[in-house]
Amino acid sequence: MKIREGQREDMPAVLNLIKELAAFEKEPEAVVLTVDDLVRDGFGENPLFHTFVASIDDDSSDNQQVEQIVGVALYYYRYSTWKGRTIHLEDLIVKEKMRGSGIGKALYKEVIEQGKKDKVNRIEWAVLDWNTTAIDFYEKSGAKVLKDWRVAQMDKNGIDNFLSNL
Repeated sequence: MKIREGQREDMPAVLNLIKELAAFEKEPEAVVLTVDDLVRDGFGENPLFHTFVASIDDDSSDNQQVEQIVGVALYYYRYSTWKGRTIHLEDLIVKEKMRGSGIGKALYKEVIEQGKKDKVNRIEWAVLDWNTTAIDFYEKSGAKVLKDWRVAQMDKNGIDNFLSNL
């Protein structure tokens, strides 16, 4: 297994992992993102996010080794009025068949090392309350899983409705 920074050419595999996560989280139709969106938003002069990918060498049918992306950590920088610069880990995804192999921990470690290198004061992420495997992993790593905060979101329809009712 190898962990490295994600590249433009990795984005089709990253999108497949995002779709696999959406299915795992019981929302397979929720992903509207495209490879072009990922390339546009993640690369260039002012990228909106960064990735680390985990890959393994996979023997192809003609005896050549091909790199296969089996995991991704997608993160971006935020600013906290209490803490200053922080990292938000949007997603940590490992292909289902590769879970339990240490890939998730390696990606998680890479993001935490990036935070230390960047001297951020906090790294944060969200985890579904029913994903007890992930919650246990995070708590064992020293993270606090906050019970008293709720995530608030407004989708595209909510934005339009709010603005049209002003």
